[in-house]
Amino acid sequence: MRFKSLLIGAAIAVAVALPGQAKELRFAFQGDLKSLDPYNLNETFTLGFLGNIYEGLTRRSPDLSIEPALAESWSIEEPTRWRFNLRKGVKFQDGTELTADDVLFSADRVRADGSDLKTRLAGVVDVIKVDDHTVDFVTDAPNPILHAEWSTWYIMSKAWAEKNGATKPQAATGNEENYATRHANGTGPFMIETHEVGVRTVAVPNPNWWDKATHNLTKVTFTQIAADPTRVAALLSGEVDMAYPIPLQDQARVDANPGTRVLAGPELRTIFLGMDQFRDELLYSNIKGKNPFKDHRVREAFFRAIDIEAIKAKVMRGNSQPSAMMVAPGVQGGGDPRFTRLGYDPDKSKALLAEAGYADGFEVGMDCPNDRYVNDEQICLAVVSMLAKVGIKVNLNAQPKALYFKKILAPSLDTSFYLLGWTPGSFDSWNVLYNIHGCPDESGKGKFNLGGYCNPKVDELTAKVLSETDADKRAKMVSDAWAMTIEDISHIPLHQQALSWGVSNKVELAQRADNEFHWRHVTIK
Repeated sequence: MRFKSLLIGAAIAVAVALPGQAKELRFAFQGDLKSLDPYNLNETFTLGFLGNIYEGLTRRSPDLSIEPALAESWSIEEPTRWRFNLRKGVKFQDGTELTADDVLFSADRVRADGSDLKTRLAGVVDVIKVDDHTVDFVTDAPNPILHAEWSTWYIMSKAWAEKNGATKPQAATGNEENYATRHANGTGPFMIETHEVGVRTVAVPNPNWWDKATHNLTKVTFTQIAADPTRVAALLSGEVDMAYPIPLQDQARVDANPGTRVLAGPELRTIFLGMDQFRDELLYSNIKGKNPFKDHRVREAFFRAIDIEAIKAKVMRGNSQPSAMMVAPGVQGGGDPRFTRLGYDPDKSKALLAEAGYADGFEVGMDCPNDRYVNDEQICLAVVSMLAKVGIKVNLNAQPKALYFKKILAPSLDTSFYLLGWTPGSFDSWNVLYNIHGCPDESGKGKFNLGGYCNPKVDELTAKVLSETDADKRAKMVSDAWAMTIEDISHIPLHQQALSWGVSNKVELAQRADNEFHWRHVTIK
């Protein structure tokens, strides 16, 4: 196959737009865009889409390096005080000017109840307006990666939100909408023209964008196409110019088609299984009065029952990298040679279950999305089959991501066993240790630790990781923290999936290892 490999750090050339070449970009994705509220859902597609409309103080280049955006510069004034100098003359799409008041408002809103992005400002104890274009962030301890996740913390207009009754974020797990659910007012290179949930969303270039456009687009039309065959057919017929993901079994056909090609490369997302370890009795199980997942032997038995090489070969068709860790190589702390994956051993799995008192196995419910990750439902079906061989009956509930996230995310946590994927926005292990492994509390720590795993020693070390400025000491702390979570079998890492985008040969774009699609890098011949 004529795959175009994606390597972090690779240079990606982007053509400069010429007025006479302006075109419409039509693209399709398997899932929907449920809300335009930028703090509604901490999910890659949603954040990537809205990153074309809204902007953060920083942004990421195609090679994922940090660039200035709404902040033109920043400095560390004191060990616990960062200063950000806002870009002057930036206007929101309704014509109002960006000021420090908008940053302070956005800092409050992103940390408010209902926000799915509270941890973007983890450790920040105060946000101070120095003047109209200068903001200080004060942290509870030195934080060398304070701004590393801010490319997806989008700044909103205080005046617009107040005028339209959208001062509070729309919760992903609720049904209540606000004005920002279906309307947007960012500073980014594109503006929403129409938004029909589950059907299509149309955007047009922002003529007053502060930066120089490097695209040649006059319109962008997104259409949700959930069914894989329909999405591939739309690309091959020319109905859309870009579609993703391309099912693994269709990559050769797309790549062999004269008018299309496949862009494939490693993704910084880890797919994993999580288990409810905090309830005294599972919500979905035939075991009453106790929780089998609180027993380390049961968690190990589940891990050893999964044949990850079979999933790689049969489900992922070789397009995955089995993982011993909850972070990918390429993420700081990932690829640590200290760790190896527990081996597939169904006999050992059965013995562990018997030792734990479940010689006859038990039943458990499993939640899985069917339109979010590459072959997500097929992975879950494979897991169901493998666990059945050691006596575990899994009742699978696979559903679209809108229903899935509403069910499993906090505060609902309506799950006993689930599949999830995670790309750390900072590309640093701290993000995963804090969000996925931290003991959940009201501060936002452990917000995506849906199974409630809790090891205070891990939390203590994670806090030190956030504030340590010595690179070698910090790396040792990260490795030691992973050693504890891996020993605990806090989760069951599966693999890093491969990116799989189908693109018309008339389209040039930048494929990023975080799987965000940014239209400012697109040109159409």
